[in-house]
Amino acid sequence: MSRFNDFNNPQVTALPAHLKQFIVDQNYAHYTPVDHAVWRYVMRQNYSYLKDVAYYPYIPGLQKAGLTIEKIPDLKEMNNALAKIGWGAVTVDGFIPPAAFMEYQAYRVLVIAADIRQLKHIEYTPAPDIIHESAGHAPIIADKDYHEYLSYFGSIGAKAMFSAQDFELYETIRALSILKEMPDADEAEIKKAEELVAFRQDNMGEPSEMALLSRLHWWTVEYGLIGNLDEPKIYGAGLLSSIGESASCMTKQVNKLPYTIDAVKYSYDITKTQPQLFVTPNFQNLIDVLEQFAATMSFRRGGEYGLQKAIDSKNTCTAVYSSGLQVSGTFTALATDKEGNVSFLKTNGPTALSAGNKQLKGHGKSYHKDGFSSPVGRLKNFEKPLEDFTLNDLKTAGIETGKNTMLQFESGVTVTGKVKAVHAENNRVQLITFTGCTAKDEAGNILFDPAWGVYDMAVGEKITSVFCGAADKDAFLEIAYKSVTGTHHPEYDEHTLQLHKLYQQVRNRRHMGQNFGYLGNVWLMLQKIHHDDWLCALEILELLDHEGVERTLAAEIRRFLEHKAATEPEYKKLITDGLYLIKHPVEQKLVV
Repeated sequence: MSRFNDFNNPQVTALPAHLKQFIVDQNYAHYTPVDHAVWRYVMRQNYSYLKDVAYYPYIPGLQKAGLTIEKIPDLKEMNNALAKIGWGAVTVDGFIPPAAFMEYQAYRVLVIAADIRQLKHIEYTPAPDIIHESAGHAPIIADKDYHEYLSYFGSIGAKAMFSAQDFELYETIRALSILKEMPDADEAEIKKAEELVAFRQDNMGEPSEMALLSRLHWWTVEYGLIGNLDEPKIYGAGLLSSIGESASCMTKQVNKLPYTIDAVKYSYDITKTQPQLFVTPNFQNLIDVLEQFAATMSFRRGGEYGLQKAIDSKNTCTAVYSSGLQVSGTFTALATDKEGNVSFLKTNGPTALSAGNKQLKGHGKSYHKDGFSSPVGRLKNFEKPLEDFTLNDLKTAGIETGKNTMLQFESGVTVTGKVKAVHAENNRVQLITFTGCTAKDEAGNILFDPAWGVYDMAVGEKITSVFCGAADKDAFLEIAYKSVTGTHHPEYDEHTLQLHKLYQQVRNRRHMGQNFGYLGNVWLMLQKIHHDDWLCALEILELLDHEGVERTLAAEIRRFLEHKAATEPEYKKLITDGLYLIKHPVEQKLVV
């Protein structure tokens, strides 16, 4: 990770180390004049169209998020603005894993891809870019009900169980999005990558909690509509940042469905436009649906259900005892009593014990490097759970430091040995450490042998919660899964650098408001060396038309653009929309 800059934003400063690893420098100077022109074109089109179809806070939200139409946002300016509404922003390298993305939301930090789409992908890109992340997500953040939903979603998503298949799909989608943004990508390679994405989407097995949550996230945060089914407004960032789909999504060809918990049944393809969208009547409904789904998740259900999900996940997970003790590791086995209550759990490999998401001293994964196992449940013949024992209760049960004892659990598990230490927090017993300890199940199978060393027995009547990831992620030194595939950063040849200079000269004329006659030279160079360009030509025409100068030159450029739109279908909408904005300019008060 490059040197971390928190921009003096409290939300960014509060990020834990395992999330900071994804942050990259924005490198603002790397944006080219063409990049700024792409930003400006998309933002002007967005404003022109979205002022009528976006949910109300979008336009004033641009300003509240520190965004302007004229230039790509600077992260420092964005953080200064977002801090006023309790949010922050950081730049990352393309797609990051869903679990990390969710956790950023929980910390109220927007994750913004540092790169910007190429001119040839100006309408839509499958790769996350600064247009999508900032122009899509940031403006709506100003709405309090919405940003409460977003951060709450993040806190729930950060605990969702994910699978190996989730990571495989994430990697293939990331690889495809990077490939599609490469200037000279091989079509055969793209087709092969698309087929791999389709194959993995079709062979996910039973969707994990993260996969299902990702669907809810997609149909709300990314592609959500709000209002009534007949005339909904856009609030989803994927639509707000796509000048193509923001228009097409409003047609009758795209089915509009009421947003309910049933949205989890609808998978999505990130590389294609959506065949249906979901409409919520208000943002409170989003929270209500999220609560419905959260009630089914392992972190709420705990018990055998949650532990089995953890075992199936094969990832680092955390089981929480009713005493508050948290066991973080890779779970491999569990046992239940006759009533189906968890009576025993086991991890393999590095494991850590925590309480209140803080690792217990001396109980990190280097100490429990070979795994951890412990009974769960109540002791026989006692009216209250062991975690609620007072000092007198412990003495009555024979649990005293330096003395031998035998504990019999209702499940049939027995633990015998010399008590070395008793750990309690908040008047709750959480851990009893034994030497010379033997643990057996009801059938007499050995669960722990004295030869294995010191035995740390977790205390708790039940497992109240199970969630993905370590309780104390930074102490666990949990490096969240990070892709080894980097995004493509172009190296420009001399021909392209010349084009950048022409775009910059047009930009200079716009900012200085003089020497418009010089634009004729820029047009000549475009015609001579870069005759395929349309956006720079459009920007020249915009300036000439608005200033009422060089009318002959303006007419020549207009004829060129109209001919290109008529003969090259891929440019028709882009040029037609651009010409429309020359006649119907964006209000200047929102431009700078």
